[in-house]
Amino acid sequence: MIKNITEYETVSLDEERGALAIIDQTKLPGAFEIIYLTKQEDIHRAIRSLQVRGAPAIGVAAAIGLYLAALEIDSDDYDVFYGRLKAASSYLATSRPTAVNLFWALGRMEGAARRNSALPVSRIVELLRAEAIAIHDEDIGVCRAIGEHGLSLIKDGDGILTHCNAGQLATVRYGTALAPVYLGRMKGFNFRVFTCETRPLLQGARLSSLEMSSIGADTTLICDSMASQVMKNGWVQAIFVGCDRLAANGDACNKIGTSGLAIIAKHYDVPFYVCAPTSTIDMTARSAEDIVIEERPPEEITEMWFKERMAPEGIKAYNPAFDCADADLITAVITERGIVRPPLGRNLAALFSQ
Repeated sequence: MIKNITEYETVSLDEERGALAIIDQTKLPGAFEIIYLTKQEDIHRAIRSLQVRGAPAIGVAAAIGLYLAALEIDSDDYDVFYGRLKAASSYLATSRPTAVNLFWALGRMEGAARRNSALPVSRIVELLRAEAIAIHDEDIGVCRAIGEHGLSLIKDGDGILTHCNAGQLATVRYGTALAPVYLGRMKGFNFRVFTCETRPLLQGARLSSLEMSSIGADTTLICDSMASQVMKNGWVQAIFVGCDRLAANGDACNKIGTSGLAIIAKHYDVPFYVCAPTSTIDMTARSAEDIVIEERPPEEITEMWFKERMAPEGIKAYNPAFDCADADLITAVITERGIVRPPLGRNLAALFSQ
C-alpha cells in the first residue's frame, strides 16, 4: 500500500503508452493500482463507475480521452475529422450528468479543433494534445491557489470538517476542499480533520481519510449522522466542501449530504466554505433548479458494502448522488481567483465580468 498519496498524480497522459493513466479509486484504500486506458468505451466506463471521480479529475480525464480519440481518427479531411471528434465528445459527455467540468473540458477541446480548422488535421491533433496537457497543468495551479485562499481563513490547530472527497484524488494534485489542509501541513500546521464517511459510496471513509492520514494530519472518521454532534461539541471551526456544479446564484451542488451539513453549520454558526474552480461555476444555470441530479443504482444502498444483502428484497430505494446547498447557507465560495462572499449571485457575476 502507498504511504503518501501525494507522490502520485490522480490522472495524467502517459505518452509512452498512449493512454489515460488514472488511479483506480474503486480499489482504494485496500489496494493501489494505476490503470492505463486507451479505448473510449473504457474511459467512459471509468468515469461512470467512479474509477476516476471528482469534478476536476473527470474534466482532465475527458480532455485526455478526447485527444486519444483524435489519434484514432484516420482522415485528413477536416469535416470528417471534426464530425468523428464531435461524436466521441458527445459519447464521453454521457458518462456523468452533474459535474460541469466534464462538459467544460470537452467543450474546450472541441473549441481548439474549431479554431484551427484551416490547419492540417495532423497539426490539429497536436494542438489537441497541447490543450489536454494545458487543462491538466492548469488544474494543479488552480487547486494550489484555492488552497492558499482557503488557508487564509483558518489557523493552526483548527478543527476542519469535510464531506465526500474533494482532495487530491478528485483532482490532479492538492484537491479543492482539502487543498488548505495540504498547504497548511507543508507549513507545519496541525489541523484536526473530521471526514464524514459519506454514504452511500463512502468516499470520505475510503478516500479522504486515506489522503489525510497519508500526510500525517490528525484525522477522525465520523458517520454522516454524527456531524451535528461534532459541531455541537465545538470541535469544528470551519467546513470545507467541494462542488460539482455551482449555479449563477451561488447554489452549490455537491455529494449527497452537503445540503444537510450546510443547514447544521448555519445552526451552530460554523463557517461553511465551498471550494470551486471557476470551471465548476455554471453561469448558465440560474439556480439549483437548473442542475440535473444524477441518480445511481439502488444496489449501492441495499447491498454494495455488505457481506449479505442488508435491505429486504424488492424494497424501493432512492439514491441521488448529489444535493444542493442553498446560496444563503454558504459563508463564501473559494475560487482560484479569490474568495467570493455574499451576495453570491452578484459577486459571482462580477468575478466573471473581470
